[in-house]
Amino acid sequence: MHLSPDEIIFWQYGFFKLNATIVYTWGLMGVLVAGSILVTRKLSMGLQRTRWQNLLEIVVGGIAKQIEEVGLRQPRHYLGFIGTLFLFVASAALFTIVPGYEPPTGSLSTTAALAICVFVAVPLFGISENGPAEYFREYLQPTFIMLPFNIISELSRTLALAVRLFGNMMSGTMILAILLTITPYIFPIALSVLGLLTGMVQAYIFSILATVYIAAAAHAREPKIEPDTTIKHEPR
Repeated sequence: MHLSPDEIIFWQYGFFKLNATIVYTWGLMGVLVAGSILVTRKLSMGLQRTRWQNLLEIVVGGIAKQIEEVGLRQPRHYLGFIGTLFLFVASAALFTIVPGYEPPTGSLSTTAALAICVFVAVPLFGISENGPAEYFREYLQPTFIMLPFNIISELSRTLALAVRLFGNMMSGTMILAILLTITPYIFPIALSVLGLLTGMVQAYIFSILATVYIAAAAHAREPKIEPDTTIKHEPR
């Protein structure tokens, strides 16, 4: 049992190391790409649909509904990014049932990369929704003095995303490693099942937080409806 997949080295040449984090990350991405191709290659528009298509529509529809409930009025525009984040983190925890597999989210480098993706996506979606001038004007609200504080806020929440995901994933692995030394047969099985549930929850939380940050940056300003102050005289 390793606390981090960075400790597993498959190949090394000088300073270059091919560890389990890199291998399992690219392997997981390959599985997701291959799975998406297999599931979407024979989509049907009729009433008769395969079980895989029904499952795909349930997952996609559920993610789109969650995005819309957060406050983004066009969930299809953000579905690719948010859905990929959720599926990657969830699949990383799901494949822990495979012997010898170490989830790449147990490495701080992987969680930091996911947080950086969110950090880059937030201004991109904000600019695409409101334009560069309107987006960057938010950093000066309510006054220009708030500019450094708003920048620090962007950086700190990115760090918080990475540390939160890494800590939650790492804690389960650490507890499992400790219990393996005490009771190597009973508790690890139960904790492995609990770890699957925890991984799904962390995938949901991470994707929802990313959606909230994007919604805060890409919120569309709706015109204010002025109250009607005219006095209407009813006929006598």
